[in-house]
Amino acid sequence: MLEGIHPLLTGELLLHLDRMGHSDAVVVADAHFPAWGLGARVIDLPGTTTPEVVAAIRTVLPLDDAPGLDLMTSADGEVLDVQRELMAAAGTAVDTTAFVERFAYYEVAKTAYLMVRTGETRKYGNALLRKGVVGHPSA
Repeated sequence: MLEGIHPLLTGELLLHLDRMGHSDAVVVADAHFPAWGLGARVIDLPGTTTPEVVAAIRTVLPLDDAPGLDLMTSADGEVLDVQRELMAAAGTAVDTTAFVERFAYYEVAKTAYLMVRTGETRKYGNALLRKGVVGHPSA
């Protein structure tokens, strides 16, 4: 246990977030996502939702500028409630979020440094976060 660290951020998750470089990606995936089949490191956090995990990760991870968040486009192209929650948790808006078609999203996800699979059961509850530059507090 550490003070000041969000309780969903396990030691293993913190280790991998720390090892990520600028523009490396972490996918926070719903329970339906084929994380293990895509070949990245996978950490399972059952009993959590994707917005909860994104909010926890954002307490230690700045987002890249170009864009920092990718979401999977829903079947009808509408922005779903879970996607709005993910953008709020990430601190982004619709106009600064990339929406990617399902199969193209899987291809982008294959390049991620890490995947965190949650217990989220809502469809399209996936977020790809790109790590930004971690600055010195006095910079």
